[in-house]
Amino acid sequence: MAASTAGWFKAKVKAVPSGDSLVLMGLPSNNKPGPLPEKTITLSSLIAPRLEVTFRVEYTVPSIGREFGSVYLGDKNIAMLVVSEGWAKEPGAREAAVRDLPPSAIGDPSNLDALGLLNANKGRPLQGIVEQVRDGSTVRVYLLPDFQFVQVFVAGIQSPSMGRRVAAETVIETNLTHDDSNGDASVEPRAPLTSAQRLSASSAAAVSDADPFAAEAKYFTEVRCLNRDVRIVLEGVDKFSNLIGSVFYPDGETAKDLALELVENGLAKYVEWSANMMEEDARRRLKTAELQAKKSRLRMWTNYVPPASNSKAIRDQNFTGKVVEVVSGDCIIVADDSLPFGSPLAERRVNLSSIRCPKMGNPRRDEKPAEHAREARDFLIARLIGKQVNVQMEYSRTIGMADGAPAPAASADSRVMDFGSVFLLSPVKGEGDDASAAVTSRAGSQPGLNVAELVVGRGFGQVVKHKDFEERSNYYDALLAAEARAISGKKGVHSANVGTHSANLPSGRQHINDLTMSSAKKARDFLPSLLRNRRISAVVEYVLSGHRFKLYIPKETCCIAFSFSGVRCPGRDEPYSNEAIALMRRKIMQRNVEIEVETVDRTGTFLGSLWEGKTNMAVTLLEAGLAKLQTSFGTDRIPDAHLLEQAEQSAKRQKLKIWENYVEGEEVSNAPATAENKQKEVLKVVVTEVLGGGKFYVQTVGDQRVASIQQQLASLNIQEAPVIGAFNPKKGDFVLAQFSMDNSWNRALVVNAPRGGVESKNDKFEVFYVDYGNQEEVTYSQLRPIEGSVAATPGLAQLCSLAFLKVPSLDDEFGDEAAQFLSEQTLGSSLQFRAMVEERDTSGGKVKGQGTGTLLVVTLVAEKSDLSINAAMLQEGLARLEKRKRWESKDRKSILDNLEAFQNEAKTARRGIWQYGDVESDDEDELPPLSAAKKTGGRR
Repeated sequence: MAASTAGWFKAKVKAVPSGDSLVLMGLPSNNKPGPLPEKTITLSSLIAPRLEVTFRVEYTVPSIGREFGSVYLGDKNIAMLVVSEGWAKEPGAREAAVRDLPPSAIGDPSNLDALGLLNANKGRPLQGIVEQVRDGSTVRVYLLPDFQFVQVFVAGIQSPSMGRRVAAETVIETNLTHDDSNGDASVEPRAPLTSAQRLSASSAAAVSDADPFAAEAKYFTEVRCLNRDVRIVLEGVDKFSNLIGSVFYPDGETAKDLALELVENGLAKYVEWSANMMEEDARRRLKTAELQAKKSRLRMWTNYVPPASNSKAIRDQNFTGKVVEVVSGDCIIVADDSLPFGSPLAERRVNLSSIRCPKMGNPRRDEKPAEHAREARDFLIARLIGKQVNVQMEYSRTIGMADGAPAPAASADSRVMDFGSVFLLSPVKGEGDDASAAVTSRAGSQPGLNVAELVVGRGFGQVVKHKDFEERSNYYDALLAAEARAISGKKGVHSANVGTHSANLPSGRQHINDLTMSSAKKARDFLPSLLRNRRISAVVEYVLSGHRFKLYIPKETCCIAFSFSGVRCPGRDEPYSNEAIALMRRKIMQRNVEIEVETVDRTGTFLGSLWEGKTNMAVTLLEAGLAKLQTSFGTDRIPDAHLLEQAEQSAKRQKLKIWENYVEGEEVSNAPATAENKQKEVLKVVVTEVLGGGKFYVQTVGDQRVASIQQQLASLNIQEAPVIGAFNPKKGDFVLAQFSMDNSWNRALVVNAPRGGVESKNDKFEVFYVDYGNQEEVTYSQLRPIEGSVAATPGLAQLCSLAFLKVPSLDDEFGDEAAQFLSEQTLGSSLQFRAMVEERDTSGGKVKGQGTGTLLVVTLVAEKSDLSINAAMLQEGLARLEKRKRWESKDRKSILDNLEAFQNEAKTARRGIWQYGDVESDDEDELPPLSAAKKTGGRR
């Protein structure tokens, strides 16, 4: 305690256990955390407890364990004030000061009708005075105005136990026997102590086996509630007739919840059984506070070890985009505005955080949609399709493929799902939308209407009950509040009634005739019913390709495969195929359209025209250069045929997409291509790696996947090296590897790994960088696991070889020189080439353990050069022409004749492989072997 002159000390009054004693505690000190030192001072009497006094101990009476002294309030002696007011000696004043108390319920529960008290005051605040704090979460209170003395357990929490008291009864009896009016035997004996005073005396008894932080929790409650007016809301009664209630103490002009304060400070834990007596909001606040205290490892949670979780936080992956598809009530697909149009990575699947809607089922496995599943999906379709949204990615979770249950991260039979919160930036309030949810979202810091909150508020989904430390929505409390409203309103899944479905969407019908799963004959039989009406309303269920769709026709309650008449987009894996699909998904996916059917083809696909609003969607494709007209059968039956022709001509003039190499006047026939008339594919590329033997890797210039993958890799938070044993890459695994030249992290394939697993961080792994084609050896510390979303895109490096040439391999004479020349001519970030594909070799195989896929055999020409790299290799004597075939096409013969001139120039000048004259016969596939000395040298 803070000391002053002549043995006087300053202190604060902590409690008033009886009319002649005060419990004083030292003043707070910044360098001494935890409970402050205390001293009990006994007076002859007093008038009222005050906050700060000055005291001095005059003498002690060891037989009763009391200290007697003087207490000053300012410059006035409290004992003198008591005497002057007539409270010390006057019998009449003493009798007037005695309060007639009802029997105490503490120690004798029969004195209290706990259930009757609860029923009479359930939910109504009661005023009380805290007489004693048993532990942090248990208080003994005088309930006003009757001064009924009861014990109240704070609802929803439990503080650490103070342990068992030792010899408490002996202390009480000593106090009762020797309480002789401050040692003055001439004064008449005092009245017996009340129950509260007896308990106060027992609090001085020693305790044993106290839990950690028990004293600190008790002190926390004492300094806020002891001997103070509090408000108590009774929540329930347990089977032992103990009162359970919420305690609120004054703090300035506000009232604070004791339970919440204790939990937030790590001095109490959440207790489910008593929390269930409380209101939902209060329960949720306590649970959230405990989770935060655990994360911060406050006090009683100092050594807390969180349980293993299959969820992982996603950081800094917020984006905006348009909703292109609603998969279910809790899953949508959003086209990211920041990624190139048509990129496979542009469309991102977002599962709504912390909610679960009824499953849509799987028709292929004969699984029907669960009740309310279609309603939930249709609800989002009507409000989200084509709308701009803001997405805040929050966590990912590894899910088992079979049943959707959580799975270990390393499990082969699992997939990773990304979860986030989605906000409608410009919400158009639909009929029946949850008004309170909209108000909540706009009033807070959210950037719009929370879609998950809206779904749950309508009763189309339920909030996931997460485990401790499991990642969850940043707006979890708002979701729980919306669910509580839906439950009270008995909406959707919380109602016993089957909901009604939308009339204009597929789920509005329970029995749908799916002609896409039927025979072509059944489709042809259905044609007359579709021809009866000129235009038919439909809904686009799925975009199968740029020109082919699955449609639902509400009037006929059937699904059909539908294709544009006379319009064809590039096929799967062909250039611009993805862009055509992406355009149609953004324009018409899950939207109401009109169709006009002309006929049905032999596969059961209906042919015709399709309009979204007043726009013919075939015209949109042709204008964008993503489709061609195929009108060999005539255009007389196609509506808007003149518009289709105008759209294609416009794309040709602008050389858009598939027409980028179009030359005016060179019309390409719609007839099947032959070896003579087939138009060669030309790619714009950069060379990323030279292997030797005329083989090299390229990346396609303008490939939107390159920028997307680079952006994904840049956004990754590369952690420290994994613990040995937790990450064991094997041959054939995809990983992240750190490239030695610039320390950048890239996608890689493990080509070779140590036998017997990883034993040291310096263990060597041989990796192949799938986006560049180079290969190197790295240590275990330079590898990291790769996320499924990053590994999903196929490697971007395309293996090529120089057409019409035989180039020495690295093990052959002049092999090094050939590889060096090819590297000098092609490698460089500013060098771009046109690669004309002469042939595709699908036998590919493996090159030094690298997966190659299809080998493109090309003629490579620099942008600002007329001389191909193929010709330059011949000119320098670093390659020779392939053997001519007996029967050659005019095109091949012309190319070989042209290249032969460059080879003859090298022969004449005796360059490279021609320095000793002609090489061996062309019947030999390989160049002459090296000398014995060179053969032993191996790869150089």
